[in-house]
Amino acid sequence: MAQRSSYQTKQLQQMLSYMASKGSQHVTAADIRQHFQSAGIKLSTATIYRHLGRMLKEGLVARYTIDGNQGYCYEFLGGTHAQHKTSCFHCKCEHCGILIHLACHEIEALSAHLNQSHHFSLDPARTIFYGRCNRCALDHMAPLIGQGCHHG
Repeated sequence: MAQRSSYQTKQLQQMLSYMASKGSQHVTAADIRQHFQSAGIKLSTATIYRHLGRMLKEGLVARYTIDGNQGYCYEFLGGTHAQHKTSCFHCKCEHCGILIHLACHEIEALSAHLNQSHHFSLDPARTIFYGRCNRCALDHMAPLIGQGCHHG
């Protein structure tokens, strides 16, 4: 970040503050626009993308493609860019849509195995495991609890 430009607009500062407030939560450009719109701050979509591009270039955010239909989402990295660069797999709940950041040595071991034994390299920024989060899995199972198992 030594190459970082010292020129920062008020809008860029506001976006950085918003992104930092989200921690490792993933947000879209639409989420950012909605946040500022509801706060009464005018910020065009083009400006949002321009600032996201700058933050991406400076290593302040990471950009992920979740699927071909949703476009990109962004995660604030701040000063932890190197930490996230090595392992950044995700889990996505097919029911509620939550995206969970997955930093797991077991998945890294699987990735290494695929590379060494099968000559295939996973792209961590694009590898997503689909299923249900605990909350949705419990909500889904709640009607079944107490019904017992009925095999024919």
